[in-house]
Amino acid sequence: MLTHEPSVAGTGGTSPGVRAHSVLAWWIACRPKTLSAAAVPVAVGSAVAYRLGGFAWQPALAALVGALLLQIGSNFANDVFDFEKGADTAARLGPLRAVQAGLISPRAMRLGMGVVFGLALLVGVYLTAVAGPAIVVIGLLSIASAIAYTAGPYPLGYHGLGDVFVLMFFGFVAVCGTVFVQLHAVPALAIWASVPVGGLATAILVVNNVRDRDTDVLANKRTLAVRFGRRAGQYEYLLLLAAAYFVPLLLVARGEIGKSALLPWVTLPWAVVLTRRVFRDRGTPLNQTLTGTAKLLLTFGVLFTLGLAADASQP
Repeated sequence: MLTHEPSVAGTGGTSPGVRAHSVLAWWIACRPKTLSAAAVPVAVGSAVAYRLGGFAWQPALAALVGALLLQIGSNFANDVFDFEKGADTAARLGPLRAVQAGLISPRAMRLGMGVVFGLALLVGVYLTAVAGPAIVVIGLLSIASAIAYTAGPYPLGYHGLGDVFVLMFFGFVAVCGTVFVQLHAVPALAIWASVPVGGLATAILVVNNVRDRDTDVLANKRTLAVRFGRRAGQYEYLLLLAAAYFVPLLLVARGEIGKSALLPWVTLPWAVVLTRRVFRDRGTPLNQTLTGTAKLLLTFGVLFTLGLAADASQP
């Protein structure tokens, strides 16, 4: 899952003025700047449902709450398991991590993770009543992947599979799942709409992996940037952004949606700048690119949501 907070503040080490196990410490552990990556797929999925005449605000709201809880639980899991595996040390280049910084103990973080995932299951109970048993499968797979990303005998993020799972769960599962709980079906438009969302979410992870390639080698974290080299990660970023902008253009060209869905294209110059930075920078300067890519996902997602819903015909 997406577990890397796009921020340049508070890199490895301690956080002066923050008491251990305080509300602020837990808020830091939630990594609030990652939560837009959970909200955008729900917004886009709801726009698809609205466009197709089946928007339902209660399931949409429940899907949003569930997605946010899954993201927070994934962040907690990543925090504690990366620390225990030695991937998060004082030498890390990215933002502060609560367990590594001594703000929250590993035991408390595990307990918090269990509570958050338990709340997500409660949301899943409601959505199951609304949309049927398929939601049980989606919910359990989401929780399992959030934990398996950094834990277990074969942690996905340590074997080059993190990109695949972010693309799947922040793209296809999140967008199509949101549509499903409202329409009780997954139309082709939902699948297409999930591609830009999942692609941009994965691009955030790619920046993180390109930045951390050298320290990941020492921690035996075999991301794609470690397996195939920094240049491969840079081209992966380029490909993901290209796919994000291509899909709305394709859908408009095919007449499946109106030209308003091209609104995200106003962010293309921004995407070009970010891509140049990925190819140019190394180390901590990429934190700014990480932040920028997360903001690009949010802005693109909002514009895509508005564009999808703009010319919808509601009964």
